[in-house]
Amino acid sequence: MSEDLHHRAVVADAHNDLLMAVAARPPKRWGAFFRERWLPQLHEGGIDLQVLPVFIDDPYRPEGSLRQTLRMIECAHVLAEENADQVALCTSGADIDAALAEEKTALVLALESAPGIDASVELFSTMHRLGVRIASIAHWGRTPLADGSREDATGSRLTAPGVAAVREMERLGILFDISHLGATGVAHVLELATRPLIATHSCARALRDHHRNLTDEQIRGVAATGGLVCVAFVPDFLTDRQDTVHVDRIVDHVEHVVSVAGVDHVGIGADFVREVMTDVMPPCCEDFPDEGDPGFTFPGLEGPAGMPLVTRALLARGLPEADILKILGGNLRRLLTAHL
Repeated sequence: MSEDLHHRAVVADAHNDLLMAVAARPPKRWGAFFRERWLPQLHEGGIDLQVLPVFIDDPYRPEGSLRQTLRMIECAHVLAEENADQVALCTSGADIDAALAEEKTALVLALESAPGIDASVELFSTMHRLGVRIASIAHWGRTPLADGSREDATGSRLTAPGVAAVREMERLGILFDISHLGATGVAHVLELATRPLIATHSCARALRDHHRNLTDEQIRGVAATGGLVCVAFVPDFLTDRQDTVHVDRIVDHVEHVVSVAGVDHVGIGADFVREVMTDVMPPCCEDFPDEGDPGFTFPGLEGPAGMPLVTRALLARGLPEADILKILGGNLRRLLTAHL
């Protein structure tokens, strides 16, 4: 039953950092490494639509941020071109529809915190030309555009360039991603937004009081824009107790967001980080004080191949099939096809 439903669903993941692992290889290996290491996992998990964030890790900041951003974007284009029989890099709703009709995995480029842009907001236009269709403007700390959620104590709203970034992204048709943004920054964006917002990988603060999670008020605000909150699978965002590490905890957060925002405003943004971090992060980022273990995962959900477990858990909880189809990817597909 769950296998049939999962097969029928358009399964869409709003956040997987696999591009970091692929771009860490020599350019001549990009296409082959993606085909050998990641495509089998995406296929096994039934992933039909995958958002690929461009995240710039510590050794490249700040001086090399723009260069590494461009390198990762080039990597995405190369891996798509060299695997064109199985994936397509999509820049419009029509592209996504065509890829899915051809049974290819639709890939969509995103910027995570956009350190290569900083206050040069005009570069969002360049990124749009290169295929970026989703972007956030902060990560854990402070950027020239806004403060990340770990800086909530500052009470900071968006800077003037941050406000300009919201306006420019709306003009270009780049979806604004509030995941990682500080609480007062989220409130500021909700005041400014005239187009749908997305939280690509966040959970419910009512169930886990973590600065990376969204309050019910924030969740309702995103829904009011016509946007989407995509629940992450990061254990530290879902629970503060290791003995509750189970896929059911993901469903708890999904059900809570549904109860607050409505089923049309919930999606999945898994943020599978274990393999990527093992692959590329050490030794530059070995210590994560007060943020939990980034390599810690739910059993069976170490990577995208485990996605059918989520479908099984949603069914076991008694959610209607129509709602599960929306949560697994129908909602994200609708948002992207309507607004890219």
